[in-house]
Amino acid sequence: MASLVINPNCIRNGSYRVVGTPNQKLLAAAFRPGIVRCSAAQSRPVYYPSHIPDPNYVRIFDTTLRDGEQSPGATMTSKEKLDIARQLSRLGVDIIEAGFPIASKDDFEAVRTIAREVGNAVTDDGYVPVICGLARCNRPDIEASWDAVRHALRPRVHVFIATSDIHLKYKLKKTREEVVDIARNMVAFARSLGCEDVEFSPEDAGRSDREFLYLVLGEVIKAGATTLNIPDTVGYNLPNEFGKLISDIKSNTPAIDNVIISTHCQNDLGLATANTLAGAYAGARQLEVTINGIGERAGNASLEEVVMTLRCRGKEQLGGLYTGINTKHITMASKMVMQYSGLTVQPHKAIVGANAFAHESGIHQDGMLKHKGTYEIMSPEDIGLSRSDESGIVLGKLSGRHALRSKLIQLGIELDGKELDDVFWRFKTVAEKKKHLSDEDIEALVSDEIFQPQTIWSLENVQVTCGTLGLSTGTVKLVGPDGARHVACAVGTGPVDAAYKAIDSIVQVPVTLLEYGLNSVTEGIDAIAHTRVVIRGENSHTATHALTGETIHRTFSGSGAEMDVVVSSVRAYVSALNKMLGFKSASSKKTLNSSQEIVGKV
Repeated sequence: MASLVINPNCIRNGSYRVVGTPNQKLLAAAFRPGIVRCSAAQSRPVYYPSHIPDPNYVRIFDTTLRDGEQSPGATMTSKEKLDIARQLSRLGVDIIEAGFPIASKDDFEAVRTIAREVGNAVTDDGYVPVICGLARCNRPDIEASWDAVRHALRPRVHVFIATSDIHLKYKLKKTREEVVDIARNMVAFARSLGCEDVEFSPEDAGRSDREFLYLVLGEVIKAGATTLNIPDTVGYNLPNEFGKLISDIKSNTPAIDNVIISTHCQNDLGLATANTLAGAYAGARQLEVTINGIGERAGNASLEEVVMTLRCRGKEQLGGLYTGINTKHITMASKMVMQYSGLTVQPHKAIVGANAFAHESGIHQDGMLKHKGTYEIMSPEDIGLSRSDESGIVLGKLSGRHALRSKLIQLGIELDGKELDDVFWRFKTVAEKKKHLSDEDIEALVSDEIFQPQTIWSLENVQVTCGTLGLSTGTVKLVGPDGARHVACAVGTGPVDAAYKAIDSIVQVPVTLLEYGLNSVTEGIDAIAHTRVVIRGENSHTATHALTGETIHRTFSGSGAEMDVVVSSVRAYVSALNKMLGFKSASSKKTLNSSQEIVGKV
């Protein structure tokens, strides 16, 4: 490799400019002095696949785009995944597990796009996330994963195979010797492709025999694994058990000092965050998490909970552990994932729930007025949440773009160009009907206007009649993908049902409505309504679940926000249809290895 020479005087004043390959730029950035990275007190150590220079630094591995997307109804398009990956990069996560490339053409392209764009966006301080792809322990999976992530500056392949006796007997139908041989050979195969950063996961490690686990892990270290991820796949372990599991692995696995130990904890018993922190305290230095804790079944360890716990208690109670996460981007990441996945965050959710910084009782309010520290262990501003507008700006129908943009920046939302224009005109439309718009109203409008799938069909007008004197009817005008306007009228059991039937007659794609939910964003008769729907196409793509072998159908969520509940409902339905149609058109261009998709799970 060509050497890189930097003038020492330029290094001291930090005013140098490096021209060279991306890897040379990474090397140069690592030597720049005086950089305080993200919001942690310490700076982020230089990245090495199997070693962390600072023993107190904890890597954050985000699997929102892989395990998180496996939540029912959480299917995301390639564009949405790319948007979330960019936000994860703003957060400063160390590793982004971008997906399971073998699953489908759409999944493969999404991972490859993220690797090319997000995986090559080096910041001034040298940060760029590792882009990771999941693979089962077989050659086609590993080849697809490597082909997707190899475009990143820091690519990683993550391979897994089950090690618990119950999985070996009933799922894999293999002996322990066979599993050891497969694990060893597939890690070596991944390295042979040119991948220098290989993660290995023994699925269901939390219920695996310890001696067998030590043996498997020792063999994959010999084969070239750089990170060993220890999953509590079914959320079975208690914190003391999981902490001891990590400690025992550190003490009994040959050459364990040559790799990073990671955790991946499911939330079936509500212990994912606690188990993750117990693992970190016991020696794990990579933590696998998701935004809002989304994931299969009861979800995963929540990024915001784990990161903020380390920020608040890491120094005094966890041996000085810290992360490189810029916590001011947490709120925006949470809202983005909520809108794109369609999975609403419950009001009492720690850190990012609507009630997380709300104080209603008199005693609490009195304490807050005297000193915020009486009832808050962190500031809402720490996670990018603005509690109030200190500048005194109140948005209304006379407010301009500058005032709106200032408010958005306070809420952690930075928009420019067409996106700002689109939100501004939606804002003006609502402001004509509502005297003052709250922060929640603004956030709802942004979500409805920006966090939407690719537009295939767009709503132009809707009109309904309903009541006790006759049948409910709905008339809808949509603009199609060719720009032509289509109008249809239908009758239904209510105004929303009638409008949905009118849309169905225009779009001509048979779907089943699985879920419908309507909530008020704020209080009052003029509150903005937020609607969420989940649909499934009758001819939608099927997927084979890697764990159970069952054939499942993808479902698609959509959301809408408007003061009129019918308009809000129609926007949500059109959003879900657009996501489904956009996903189908992207996936049907080519088929990758099989006509069916395969959904992976660790």
